[in-house]
Amino acid sequence: MRPLEGITVVTLEHAIAAPFCTRQLADLGARVIKIERPGVGDFARAYDDRVRGLASHFVWTNRSKESLTLDVKHDEAQRVLFKLLDQADVLVQNLAPGASARLGLSYEALREKYPRLIVCDISGYGADGPYRDKKAYDLLIQSESGFLSITGSPDEPAKAGCSVADIAAGMYAYSNILAALIQRGRTGQGCNLDVSMLEAMVEWMSYPLYYAMDGAPPPPRAGAAHATIYPYGPFPAGDGKVVMLGLQNEREWVAFCGKVLLQPELATDARFNSNSARTAARAELRGIIVDAFSKLNAEQVIERLEVAQIANAHMNTMQDLWQHAQLKARKRWTEVQTPAGIIPALVPPGLPSTFAPRMDPVPALAQHTDSILAELGYGADAIAALHTSKVV
Repeated sequence: MRPLEGITVVTLEHAIAAPFCTRQLADLGARVIKIERPGVGDFARAYDDRVRGLASHFVWTNRSKESLTLDVKHDEAQRVLFKLLDQADVLVQNLAPGASARLGLSYEALREKYPRLIVCDISGYGADGPYRDKKAYDLLIQSESGFLSITGSPDEPAKAGCSVADIAAGMYAYSNILAALIQRGRTGQGCNLDVSMLEAMVEWMSYPLYYAMDGAPPPPRAGAAHATIYPYGPFPAGDGKVVMLGLQNEREWVAFCGKVLLQPELATDARFNSNSARTAARAELRGIIVDAFSKLNAEQVIERLEVAQIANAHMNTMQDLWQHAQLKARKRWTEVQTPAGIIPALVPPGLPSTFAPRMDPVPALAQHTDSILAELGYGADAIAALHTSKVV
């Protein structure tokens, strides 16, 4: 039995943060009913067509869900919504600021009728405060949270290559929903979760925040290198490939000089004999390292680093990642069905071996509308009428 079997989640979601949260719940066995706009659905369905005609973001965040189309502004749609909530344990939404309240779906509006319901609101800035009504997308929150100010090169900031602010908010929503379900099991009462993308990202920014405490200068933008530890970052080998390496302490510095650079005298060189000194002289030290690595190919560099027990990694591409030997050896790939056929999918990380995660299909738009309506007590004629009136 999966941990969340028997739990029903109703979600008014789009883009990434809320769908990523609810997909984790579905992985654990929850039934997730995804309410989408008739005709177009979640706008993430149209982000791209890279997965055999389907959107990469959508197939990633929406497997194992049921798609119900509903025009939530229609009077009859409200009846459908409240019938769904009669059987729901969790309501998740990341609509535009204030939209759920206008639909009568705020926690305050629902708590008396549905005292066991957990309502999770995901937004850019939270339910109150001067920024409450601002639009918020992933890149905007990366900027607002200060992430861009410390990421990139000295000449130009750079965004994260994946939707890091959405992912942060989605994971806090997911973990707090799990906590709320445990709490409800003890008290019998639901609750409201107010998850802010900004606050999720600021939590993740706490190291650079503390580093810059009391007006101290922040960590400089250092590209793919570590801003405050050196050598720690990418270095080219003689074959043009890049090796990532990282030193953490003076013992590793001594080993690096002797076993990797084959220049043991550098270990006690006054220019480099502490992390602070190496960071200050990083340009000079980088020249020495690049010159030593230029005589080796990437695999030879990594072999030396392994012998010296220096942490290292390949600079993998997406194609390298699909073929990663570690993921293959640990059998981390499986398959899921989509409207465009079978695609590979990563097995959810970190789950216990006592159950298999749910890896059901990615739904087509409106795929489950009629079956869910029938389950709610609508007969064939009533369902046809809902289609005719464009409620669904």
